[in-house]
Amino acid sequence: MPELRKDPFVSNRWIIFSPERKQRPVEFSSTDKEKGKEPFDVFSWGKENLTPHEVFALRPKGGLKDSPGWSVRVVPNKYPALRIEGDLQAEGIGIFDRMNGIGAHEVIIENPNPDIELEDQTVEGIAGVLQAYRERILDLQQDIRFRYILIFKNKGRLAGATLKHPHSQLIALPIVPREIKEKIEQARRHFGIKERGLFADVLREELRSGERVIMENSFFAAFCPWASRFPFESWIMPKFSSLDFSTLDDNQIMLLSDILQNLLRRLKKGLQNPDYNMVLQTAPLRNSRQDYMTAVEVDFRWHIEILPRISYLAGFELGSEFFINPVFPEEAADFLRQIRKI
Repeated sequence: MPELRKDPFVSNRWIIFSPERKQRPVEFSSTDKEKGKEPFDVFSWGKENLTPHEVFALRPKGGLKDSPGWSVRVVPNKYPALRIEGDLQAEGIGIFDRMNGIGAHEVIIENPNPDIELEDQTVEGIAGVLQAYRERILDLQQDIRFRYILIFKNKGRLAGATLKHPHSQLIALPIVPREIKEKIEQARRHFGIKERGLFADVLREELRSGERVIMENSFFAAFCPWASRFPFESWIMPKFSSLDFSTLDDNQIMLLSDILQNLLRRLKKGLQNPDYNMVLQTAPLRNSRQDYMTAVEVDFRWHIEILPRISYLAGFELGSEFFINPVFPEEAADFLRQIRKI
């Protein structure tokens, strides 16, 4: 059983201990490369019996569950960081706090072809992946044990990926992550002083100056944030007030897919196909939102963060939580604007 332990030295930081993760297959091992072995792909058509039973799939031409013919497929992670079965059983052990590792851990298989990455898909294909994100959030938020759902994508070994077939992951958590709590608290302070939304103010200034904006359409803007942690870090944010990613309609998802494809392709061309992390940060789930979102209901906005892994975290960053970025976001945005969409 996985376990969550609270760090007594750092506010709101919990660590997940998940021994089962040691059993995960790793396709990026140098051993396989040296032996000339091709990795065995369990995520393509015809291999559905090798994964747990699907919990969601898009099948444009119909078809049976757990069979070929899907364009996007979602399955529970075979080696989950958290387990969906059981009770939290939060308790104190002396001065320490722990709870059972209850949650959900799912894999969103982005397409049946192991060689087509997210940025290489059509706008319609990316929209299908985003629709899967939305539908899984809508389903899992009904479980009152869960307080937050994080969706992320690790592309490449430097980004922490262990399987090469393009996929994203979803983890439903029984606690709200420290990163989200701090963003909400900062938005609350901003609102208390200025009586304006922090996210709205930031986006308004980005669009006004244009220095860090990469592209925009009628509903969304992509920009390099003012205090970028990584070179060419890029965010996509809605121009309208929107707490929950799950509230997007199909038309909005298509427009988001278009700007996401455009941005990922610019990063791929300009940075020579970098490894990257992509993180979708949305609001805490409705059943726990009153604890965090009191005066900030109009402030927080979901957003997508894309973090190219072309630099490394070292001792200074890990010890201080300061990031050293050699590329100003104004330079990064200007560089990405110059790249013609493929």
